[in-house]
Amino acid sequence: MPSSSRALSPLVRAIELKTSLPFFISSTNLIHLDVILMLGIRAATAAMDIYNVEAAEILAKEALVLPITEATPIYEKLLATFPTAAKYWKQYVEAYISAHNEDIAKQIFSRCLLTCPHINLWRCYITFIKRVNNKRGSEGLEETKKAFDFMLNYVGNDVASGPVWMDYIAFLKSMPVVTPQDESHRMTTIRKVYQKAILVPTSHVEQLWKDYDNFENSVSRTLAKGLLSEYQPKFNSAKAVYRERKKYIEDIDWNMLATPPTGSYEEEQQCMAWKRLLAFEKGNPQRIDAATANRRISFTYEQCLMYLYHHPDVWYDFAMWHAKNGSTDSAIQIFQRAVKALPGSEVLKYAFAELEESVGAIQPAKTIYESLIAENANMTSLAHIQFIRFLRRTEGIEAARKFFLDARKLPGCTYHVYVAYATMSFCLDKDAKVAQNVFEAGLKRFMQEPGYVLEYADFLCRLNDDRNVRALFERALSLLSPEKSIEVWKRFVQFEQIYGDLASMQKVEQRRKEALSRTSEDGSSSLEDTLYDVVSRYNYMDLWPCSSKELDYLSRQEWLAKNMFKKAGKSVILTSGATFDKANIGVGASAKTLPQPAKVVRPEISRMVVYDPRQMKGPVISTTSSGYTKEVDEIFKMLSPPIMSFITNLPAIEGPSPDIDIVLSVLLQSTLPTGHDVGKPSGPVTGSATNDLSGPGKSGFNQNGHRPPRDGQPLKRKAIGRQEEEDAAAAAQNRAMPRDIFRLRQIHRSRGAGGPAQSGSAAMSSGSAFSGEQSANSSS
Repeated sequence: MPSSSRALSPLVRAIELKTSLPFFISSTNLIHLDVILMLGIRAATAAMDIYNVEAAEILAKEALVLPITEATPIYEKLLATFPTAAKYWKQYVEAYISAHNEDIAKQIFSRCLLTCPHINLWRCYITFIKRVNNKRGSEGLEETKKAFDFMLNYVGNDVASGPVWMDYIAFLKSMPVVTPQDESHRMTTIRKVYQKAILVPTSHVEQLWKDYDNFENSVSRTLAKGLLSEYQPKFNSAKAVYRERKKYIEDIDWNMLATPPTGSYEEEQQCMAWKRLLAFEKGNPQRIDAATANRRISFTYEQCLMYLYHHPDVWYDFAMWHAKNGSTDSAIQIFQRAVKALPGSEVLKYAFAELEESVGAIQPAKTIYESLIAENANMTSLAHIQFIRFLRRTEGIEAARKFFLDARKLPGCTYHVYVAYATMSFCLDKDAKVAQNVFEAGLKRFMQEPGYVLEYADFLCRLNDDRNVRALFERALSLLSPEKSIEVWKRFVQFEQIYGDLASMQKVEQRRKEALSRTSEDGSSSLEDTLYDVVSRYNYMDLWPCSSKELDYLSRQEWLAKNMFKKAGKSVILTSGATFDKANIGVGASAKTLPQPAKVVRPEISRMVVYDPRQMKGPVISTTSSGYTKEVDEIFKMLSPPIMSFITNLPAIEGPSPDIDIVLSVLLQSTLPTGHDVGKPSGPVTGSATNDLSGPGKSGFNQNGHRPPRDGQPLKRKAIGRQEEEDAAAAAQNRAMPRDIFRLRQIHRSRGAGGPAQSGSAAMSSGSAFSGEQSANSSS
């Protein structure tokens, strides 16, 4: 049965069930059938996308209500997709425990416990062991004790393992004793468990310390004093480390399912959270012994792999951490697990082979390379190249040569294999003749590959064989199509610029232009020499015969010249008053051409019309020959030359026109500072205050820009009159500003009656307002 049919079978069965029922079925049963139909659809979705987390949750919930015989295939499918999902393993094994099938429950535990160091799953295991051994007497108690030791050896460093330590201690205390020797042995065992538990930074470390204190004092107060004083600093350290550890633990999502990397923000945050926790554990903040610290780090890596199971970098870091700590065997085991978990990851296999080779295990490394070649029948060039290098390092020249002769006969062999072997022969074996023979043999097969031609040309340049370099370029260019010959022409020109004379350099450049002009619409213009060609000839590496500003200009002109006859390029020709944006053009100081992706679908802009708001429906505005409205021309006559210059240089407004009345009202109600107001108080200044400020070195002018009179009475009368005028102007400002020019001039004249400074301020406000209106009108 095809996979698609199997995926849709729950949906088909649900639909058939619903459509084949008689019409008199009850509404309640119809609701249940709708649920069945919905579950069938979701099950089909889950089968189509095996890493669909939502569909997996739906299937897991569906399995809960099914009999164990029907739920088993669902669980097996889920756990084949999510082999480190502890919650699914726990749900699966609990279903068999509820069905009193202990044998299968044990088999399930043996499959998941060592790969899922999750505290809830392990607590389910210890509960199962207690239940199984409950009626077996002393033998059952001993089996339960071994199960506790086994559990704490694996997950005893978990931040949530505090209750497990407490359960173990309670279990030890409940064990029956017969002789004083048994009692002494039990007390010693409990003491050791307490002393281990208080060293683990868990959420129950303080409670464990209190229980340990009570335990020691109940046994012997004399002995307790010495033991408690010895372990008090260790407990304090564990408590402090727990507080720090908790900060890293809180960032981790413990319900996350292991899926292949998607690049989502949440996934990246989880990766960073785990790496921060690993870095914290590697720092050994508790200053414990190396063996205990390594067990804790290894446990953290195992926990991390439960959630980042499909991330190759985590597997690699775990293996290399073992290797750096001297445990090569453990590193090899991690790599074996990694390539089994991620069979499609080539980079992990290369890293695995590298580790095997570094420790002298040549045959295992060779086996890995051979598996790479066998498993990737369609993409073997890289594997062939790396295997040739491996054979050259480990077995010698003849072994590498023999494999190359076999590999080149394969239909999937690419020119990269020829280049790699020829380069190796030339650089490592110092045999230029063999290398050139390999290049010549490959040229018969890969003459149509520009990359191969360029590699061969580079090799000949190393031999200082300029005659054969030119011959190679001529042979290749005579066979390559114009589209494929672009890079070859470019390298030919560069070669002549460096090694040729002036005549040959100019000749090749002209030939290149003639060849490439056949593929473009602007053939005649591309044949002309430009200053940019001179720049290309006389630059070297990152040295240029002009400034970066000049280079940008020449690059821009070069691109415009190449694209000015293209239909799609007509829209980029702007008026003389506009400017080009380098980011939009795509040319910079070192760029020479603008890349044009071939697969990008561009709009047909040849039929587009220029946006002109005057052609849109709306009130008809009479314009002058200059394009401005008559009102704007009248306003310009009233402005001073500086403001007129300022308005002229303002950019045109694109988009909807602003409400001029609102803009003017806001501007006139705003307090615009002037040069005389800077650094001076805003309140009224009396005559005495002004005289005090007008000492030596002071200008002696008041806030309005006038010299104050000697007598204070005229000043008071002017201040009262000015206050009345300002009140009237303020009342006028609170109303929306009209469009009428005469009324605008009256308002500004009333505001400017205070003096030159006020007039200047009003003029500035008027200019700002009018500039906004002018911009709006000009844009419209």
